[in-house]
Amino acid sequence: MADVKEIVAGGKAVLGIEFGSTRIKAVLIGPDFAPVASGVHDWENRHVDRLWTYTIEDIIGGMQSCYADLRANVMREYGVEIEYLAGIGISAMMHGYMAFDANNELLVPFRTWRNTNTARAASELSELFDFNIPLRWSISHLYQAVLDGETHVSEIDFITTLAGYVHMLLTGEKVLGIGDASGMLPVDAATLGYDSRMVEKFDALVAGSPLGKKLLDLLPRILVAGENAGTLTEAGALLLDPSGHLKPGVPFCPPEGDAGTGMVATNAVRKRTGNVSAGTSSFSMIVLDKDLSRPHEMIDMVTTPDGSPVAMVHANNCTSDLNAWVSLFKEYQQLMGLDVDMNEIYARLYNNALTGNTDCGGLLAYNYFAGEPVTGMAEGRPLFVRKATDRFSLANLMRAHLYSSVAVLAIGNEILFGEENVKVDRITGHGGLFKTPVVGQRVLAAALNSPISVMETAGEGGAWGIALLAAYTAWAKNHGSLPQWLDDCVFAGVKGTELAPDADDVAGFAMYLRRYKACLPVEQAAVDCL
Repeated sequence: MADVKEIVAGGKAVLGIEFGSTRIKAVLIGPDFAPVASGVHDWENRHVDRLWTYTIEDIIGGMQSCYADLRANVMREYGVEIEYLAGIGISAMMHGYMAFDANNELLVPFRTWRNTNTARAASELSELFDFNIPLRWSISHLYQAVLDGETHVSEIDFITTLAGYVHMLLTGEKVLGIGDASGMLPVDAATLGYDSRMVEKFDALVAGSPLGKKLLDLLPRILVAGENAGTLTEAGALLLDPSGHLKPGVPFCPPEGDAGTGMVATNAVRKRTGNVSAGTSSFSMIVLDKDLSRPHEMIDMVTTPDGSPVAMVHANNCTSDLNAWVSLFKEYQQLMGLDVDMNEIYARLYNNALTGNTDCGGLLAYNYFAGEPVTGMAEGRPLFVRKATDRFSLANLMRAHLYSSVAVLAIGNEILFGEENVKVDRITGHGGLFKTPVVGQRVLAAALNSPISVMETAGEGGAWGIALLAAYTAWAKNHGSLPQWLDDCVFAGVKGTELAPDADDVAGFAMYLRRYKACLPVEQAAVDCL
């Protein structure tokens, strides 16, 4: 405790803040890269005018609440104020659309990654670029606004992501880490900048439209891991810490998306490594050692924070419906007058699921709170389906919902591991699905038919990942490449567990997935009718 007090008081700690879908989390780390304190703020997106959003008040107020919680925890545990820091990093859910005028005023509410209103734009851009452009990418949102004749288009001076916006508030710099930037517009692996061919094609496409600036003038400047991305301004310090204790001048690393911080937090930035993040949404990230043979609609091409190409499969939905069913059993316990321990409920239900039939006894679930582009759903409706003759049990019910949480990932990765024959040495899981030991790991191993590792640090999450990137900028950028630094300095000696796929689980999941694909029209009917 005395050592930590000295680290914090001496300004030797590094701060990472990540804006996740349901929680904003701050992590403070010391020179040994281990977390010494954290703070959280829970929040939730809003569905307004058929679009998913968070307000500016949500963003700034949530950040301040999260930092205040961190500050209070540090004072309670160590009896010291946070006044100086060695570095800061900002991360957030990737993609989406934040458009600003020349006065840096937001022109329309933040449109998150969860929105699927950009189908026409994404389709036309994918054909124009000969490159898969997902619905949630910023360029899709921008072009859709042009197609829809939205009045704000003529006023756009700058667009960025949520991480880029918060970074701009705190530093005044309009920059973005290359991993997050690659979800705005594809980047060129050779130049580590936006793809010039696509920039030219887009500018020609929108010539004559109300969009008044060239694309490169609208986008944030790209930086890679280790580069300095500005310093905390006086206004930024007061915005983050209204108490006035935090001093300006702290260096920042490039702001990154949650996919990039997940790669760092799982030591999966080296070629032939991968990770799966499973929470409100889910995504798998495989760092490639060779180019794919062609574009695939289900595969997004992004980069690591240091610019290596990554094949990403993204699912808009993961554990939200699973959590809703667990909450139903919490209500039942409360109704019966029993004590409620959510960790125990999750553990008992998840472990019991493994006693069910490997194919879930015929039961089928769709966890679609939002639309799911991989399976062609513009909107989502959570759905549970069974025949009267299916084996309806608690174990099979929960197993079906666990399978549902990774089914879309499995569909996308069939292309990578099958058609493209991508090789990977290690896949690491992290996120809420893996909090109960073994269960999520075993389900994912069956879904991908691949060994899955979970590190002892997996619970630290993306806030720790962006804190590590801030530490790399502040302390270690001269200590070799990012993968080498992570191997030698951060993860040396870190333990983990690897679980190989069980043959019966693999066969059972394959049967479940065949039913899942065959019954997608039932999900579409639910969207059409409800």
